[in-house]
Amino acid sequence: MKLYLLKNGVNPRRVRIFLAEKKVRLGEDLPVEEFDMESMGHKKPDYLAKNPLGTLPALELDDGTVISESVAICRYFEEMITEPVLMGRGALGAATVEMWNRRMELELLLPTIDAFVHTHPFWVGKRPQIAGWGEARRGQLVARMTWLDGELKDRPFIAGDTYSIADITAQVALLTARGALKLPVPDDHANLARWYAAVSARPTARA
Repeated sequence: MKLYLLKNGVNPRRVRIFLAEKKVRLGEDLPVEEFDMESMGHKKPDYLAKNPLGTLPALELDDGTVISESVAICRYFEEMITEPVLMGRGALGAATVEMWNRRMELELLLPTIDAFVHTHPFWVGKRPQIAGWGEARRGQLVARMTWLDGELKDRPFIAGDTYSIADITAQVALLTARGALKLPVPDDHANLARWYAAVSARPTARA
C-alpha cells in the first residue's frame, strides 16, 4: 500500500490530518510518495498510469487498486481503523457528518481554493485565472464564516459534540484562507474563533 501526496496540497492535508487522528504514521505504517508543483511528478506517465486525472491524494492498495479522492481515502481508513470514529457513528451520526462535511466542502473549502487559484500570483501561468470569479468567491467565503459562527454557538464541533472529518475540512479551508488569502477568522466571530483555536491546538493539526 502507498499513499501519494502533494507537498502543501489542500486536499492531501485533509488526509494527513485524518490519518494522524487514526494514529497512522506516514512513512512508517504507510509508505508515502510526495510530489510538488515544481517537478509536477503527478502529471508524468508513471503516475498518470495509476490515476489518469493526475490528481492528489491517491491511495494505491497492494492489489494495484487506486482510490483517488480525499474523502474516499478517508472512508477506506475509517472502515479499516474503526476508532476514533471520524465519519459518524450509526445511521444518523454518519448522515449528519456527511451533511456537514459536504457543506464545509461547498461553502468553505471550494471558495477558498477558487479565490486562491484565481487571484494569487502563485498560479500565474499555471492555470487560467479569472480575477472577478476569485474575488466573488472570496466574498462568499467571508459570508460563510459569519454563517458558521452562528452555527457554532450551541455546539463544540462542526457536526456536533465530537471532532469529525467535517472539522478537518473546515480547519484546512480556514488555514488556507489565512495563509494564502490573508483572510483570518474575524475577531468578532467569537464562536468560530473558539472552535478554530480548539482544532488548531490538536496535535494532529500539524500533520
